[in-house]
Amino acid sequence: MDWTLELVVVPVADVERAKAFYMDNAGFDLLVDHSEGEFRVVQLTPHGSACSIAIMANAEAAGSLHGLHLIVSDIDAARTELAEREVNPSEVFHFKAGGQVPGPDPAGRDYNSFFAFSDPDGNSWLVQQIKARAAQ
Repeated sequence: MDWTLELVVVPVADVERAKAFYMDNAGFDLLVDHSEGEFRVVQLTPHGSACSIAIMANAEAAGSLHGLHLIVSDIDAARTELAEREVNPSEVFHFKAGGQVPGPDPAGRDYNSFFAFSDPDGNSWLVQQIKARAAQ
């Protein structure tokens, strides 16, 4: 049986502000914007992803989501795109013995080049480069 992760809830203080950030700055596509009385859910998807996010008002938990990964095949192009969209991404970094160091993985290996960004509430994301995937 396949088990697929298709939706992650991202708690935010202001749904309109978060919707604008994820669409206009991060470049996500809008799938759903639905209200029923006090309840509102906005569902967005990164380009090419099978998994979406649902931004939902939760002032107490806003900014508490950390470490979600977006995967790209070109870390430099992805960082440039988000910088041009005024997301304020970190510099690219990688890991080696002793911890995190500046710059992409010097050997160009998959799974070891990253940059980070946060939404207006402080929910944080990592963007990771994977050029080639293993056959499933």
